[in-house]
Amino acid sequence: MILIGQYDSPFVRRVAIAMRFYGIDFEHRPWSTFGDADKIAAYNPLRRVPTLVLDSGEALLESAMILDYLDDRVGEGKAMIAKSGEARWKHLRICALATGLGDKGVSLLYERVLRKEQLELWVERCKSQISGVLEALERERAAVKTPYWYGEKIGHADIAVGCVLRFVGEAHPTLFDARYPALKAHSERCEALPPFQEIVQPLSPPKGD
Repeated sequence: MILIGQYDSPFVRRVAIAMRFYGIDFEHRPWSTFGDADKIAAYNPLRRVPTLVLDSGEALLESAMILDYLDDRVGEGKAMIAKSGEARWKHLRICALATGLGDKGVSLLYERVLRKEQLELWVERCKSQISGVLEALERERAAVKTPYWYGEKIGHADIAVGCVLRFVGEAHPTLFDARYPALKAHSERCEALPPFQEIVQPLSPPKGD
C-alpha cells in the first residue's frame, strides 16, 4: 500500500500512526497538495491527502474512510475502536471534534499565509470555533481518569486528538496554550509513544505569492 501526503498534516499523520500500531506496512510518498497536486490527481481527483492506494490500485480517500478500511482489515479484536453500539459512536464523536478542529486550524493557517489581506470576519470565526472545540475537549479529557480516552489502550480518538493538538500548537501557538492542561498532558502522553516519535514532520505551510 502507498500512503500519500506529508506528515505535517494531522490527517495523514493519524492514518500513518494507526498503520504503525496495526503493524501494516506501507510506502510513504510525501507529496504536497500544492507542489505535487498533479501527482496526487492520478490517484485522487480531489487532489487531497491522505490518499491510500491499495495493492489493487484502488485509492481510498479521507482519513475516516481509510481508518474504517484498516479497522475492517485487522478485525474486531485488534481494531482501535468498537465495531458498533454506543461505545463506537461516543468514540467517533471525539474523532469528529478533533478532525473538525484540524479543519479549522488548516483554514486559519491558509488564511494567514495565502491571503495578502485577511478577511477578519473569517479569522475571528475560525478562532472562536477552534477555542470552542479546545474547551469542549479539555472538559471531557479532564473528566477521564484512564490513561487514554476510553480505557487503558490507545484508540483512534486519542490518535486524532494527539495529531491535531500538535498541528494546532505549531500553527497557532497562542490558541493552544496553558488554558488546556488536560489536553497538554494528553498530547505529551501520545507524543512519547514510538509511532508518534517516528511519524512526525515539522509544520511546513505553503507560501503565498
